[in-house]
Amino acid sequence: MKLSRFFKSRGADVYFTHAVRRELFEPDYSLVLGSSIFGWSKNTRDIFIAEFPEALIGGTGTQDATTVEQFTGTQDIPLDYSLYPSFKPSIGFSQRGCRLNCSFCVVPKKEGKVKPEGSIASIWRGEGHPKQIILLDNDFFGQPDWRVRCEEIIAGDFQVSLNQGINVRLIHKEGAEVLAKIKYRDDQFKTKRIYTAWDNRKDEEIFLRGINIMFDAGIKPSHIMVYFLCGYWPGETLEDVMYRFKKMLELKLTPYPMVYDNSNQELKRFQRWVIRRYYQFIPWEEYDPQHPRFKTFDDGQTSFAL
Repeated sequence: MKLSRFFKSRGADVYFTHAVRRELFEPDYSLVLGSSIFGWSKNTRDIFIAEFPEALIGGTGTQDATTVEQFTGTQDIPLDYSLYPSFKPSIGFSQRGCRLNCSFCVVPKKEGKVKPEGSIASIWRGEGHPKQIILLDNDFFGQPDWRVRCEEIIAGDFQVSLNQGINVRLIHKEGAEVLAKIKYRDDQFKTKRIYTAWDNRKDEEIFLRGINIMFDAGIKPSHIMVYFLCGYWPGETLEDVMYRFKKMLELKLTPYPMVYDNSNQELKRFQRWVIRRYYQFIPWEEYDPQHPRFKTFDDGQTSFAL
């Protein structure tokens, strides 16, 4: 959306597509850019490059850590919402960076330490648009002005999806109490939702500490979705993964497994079993994803050309 606005402001015509193959009568472009999220999407990237040999592909799925701002040489670029005409909320960052330096995460490399990005008012598209904000902050409560941002959200009566999650390991009583007053929502703004993560079984004590702080603040367990990394740590077993899963169910949280290596078929099977909530009616040992009643899901890619 930033790239589109940047090039349109310079007189370019922009064509946006999710397709990776050239259409039959598709014209040639002066510049083709692609965005790849996952490293395991190499086959899709190879197809894209074969179709558009001069294309430049960035994103966390590649080895290129160049940001949009670095690519354009401009920091403050408005978003081109016309690429997504059916998208009604507003989207953006109130902060960038993170206090932590997790080995599996690209944020510290790409964004560095925590720094402010913008106010809620600067993210909102303004009158005529829903008061719904998707915040892409990686460490919302890590920014010095988190209280100010929360006051803006509450005073403005905004619904907010803290899309990248709350850092439960560093949540504090004051932050949790203010969070409980915010109209937090899922990314579709259909249900109350707080996202967080439990990526390592060794973090159980600090994870439970943070979860209990949120409980004490009045946040209901059913409102909390927990992403949990699977298949990353050396020596991790399925039993370790299953332990975290069952512990979250005991707490009445909503677990969401994130498989680090997409070629690990056992963990992908586990992921489908959890996400589709098959665990509610069929034991893990009896789950067969090849059975006709179970469906699979696919990965998508995004690209656009000028």
